[in-house]
Parts: sequence; structure tokens; C-alpha cells
Amino acid sequence: MQIAGLNTLGISIARIDYAPLGQNPPHTHPRATEILTVLEGTLYVGFVTSNQPAPNKNKFFSKVLNKGDVFVFPVGLIHFQFNPNPHLPAVAIAALSSQNPGAITIANAVFGSDPPISDDVLAKAFQVEKNTIDYLQAQFWENNHY
Repeated sequence: MQIAGLNTLGISIARIDYAPLGQNPPHTHPRATEILTVLEGTLYVGFVTSNQPAPNKNKFFSKVLNKGDVFVFPVGLIHFQFNPNPHLPAVAIAALSSQNPGAITIANAVFGSDPPISDDVLAKAFQVEKNTIDYLQAQFWENNHY
């Protein structure tokens, strides 16, 4: 939408700046594959496969990337990026195979939905006590992000 010449070409691109120990938390792009290129610094990245038959069920793939390294996140799979350096920032370029890739941040969607998902449902899904779910949901209250 911001660069008219790119509209309808089926691609998106974004620069991502990571603070020391900063992250792009676990998320998914339901309509796009992402290719990430590290321009500066170091990133620890990874994704989890979809529910596959055993023995590869929910297999986790990860790698430490340095300047010039490239990593691909397949369409729809949960993935993340983390800058493990406590002193230096990192910079990357993400290219996506859709002009409207979508983004679903997992924790925000699960614990910060409006209205909230029942703590009974989440406690059973995550196999934890309801007070743990209540605590996690409380972290996403509207006034908690200052």
C-alpha cells in the first residue's frame, strides 16, 4: 500500500531491527513463505513443522545466523528470530511471498484474545493449572504494555 509499484506483485519486504537480546516472538504468516537475510549482527532463528506423523511430529529446526546468512521459513509455520548478543543490535531483511502475508503472534493470539479464550480450554490444551493461564492472560491486559 505504501509503494504503489509493488501493489499486486505478490511480494512484501521488511527491515527488522533487533535490540540486544531482542526478538521477533513466535509467529506465523498464514499466506506467505519468508526468506530472512541477516545484514548485521547475529540471530538465532527457528521454526516448527506442522503436525506430521511420527517420528517427525512437530520437528524443530533452528540455526544461528551471522551477517550474510539466509534462512527460509515455510508458509504458515510457527517461527521466531532472537538476537542472542547482550551488547550489539542485529538487522535483517525479510522478504515474503505475498503482498498480504498476514502475521499471527502466537502468545498474543492465544493469551490476549478479546474476548479471552476460556481458561478451562487453555488449561486443558497446555496441561497446566488454571491459575497459570490466568497469570498469562493477565500479561496481555490492554493497560499492561506501558
